[in-house]
Amino acid sequence: MIKLGIAGACGKMGRRIFELASHDKDFELNLALEKKGTPVIGKELGKLKISSSLDGLFLIDVFVDFTLPEATEVNLDYVARYKKALVLGTTGLNDTQIAKVEEISKVVPVVFSPNMSVGVNVLFSVLPEIAKKLGPDYSVEIVEAHHKAKKDAPSGTAKKLAQILTDTTRREIPTHAIRLGDIVGDHTIIFCGNSERIEIKHQAHSRDLFALGALKAAKWVFNKPAGLYSMQDVLKG
Repeated sequence: MIKLGIAGACGKMGRRIFELASHDKDFELNLALEKKGTPVIGKELGKLKISSSLDGLFLIDVFVDFTLPEATEVNLDYVARYKKALVLGTTGLNDTQIAKVEEISKVVPVVFSPNMSVGVNVLFSVLPEIAKKLGPDYSVEIVEAHHKAKKDAPSGTAKKLAQILTDTTRREIPTHAIRLGDIVGDHTIIFCGNSERIEIKHQAHSRDLFALGALKAAKWVFNKPAGLYSMQDVLKG
């Protein structure tokens, strides 16, 4: 059984990961973390008391972090100190913070992905072939839409899609971000040329697909050697 810890356990993503993990026989929930000073500290979530102490990482095997860049930056120090496997889905990290993720992956296994959905990661893998076959006669742009509370724009997923296409086409890919209502996550890649248009769209209907992907990654990374991994590695098995 994998002893699991979740950062931001009372947030939208953290709570759903917690709830799904609590019904999965492969996990034992041992740590529910929230920011120091928040009113939920000391209250119960399931059978656990919510804590603000990162020293609680000694109780777990795998740590799941879908929080904010500034929180993740602090969390990384404790992941390295206690040498715990990490599933990291925080988006909006700056270059310095990404370098820190890369540095700790030298001592612990890290699955780091801007999107843990199986469908999006399949899209990551097939997109280069589509772009190559369409060739330079087709222009390409990305449109992404998320809920109005999402702070980073473009999304981490949109940035990853754009980077894949830039690496393939050697062109900068215009990316447009929309922040409206309660949209969970939409990403559309539009190829246009030769009197036709091709649109490839992924729509998230629920945060469950990200939470289930994170738990799949947690099972996969348990007992893996130190290194920086992606959901592509997880899906390969």
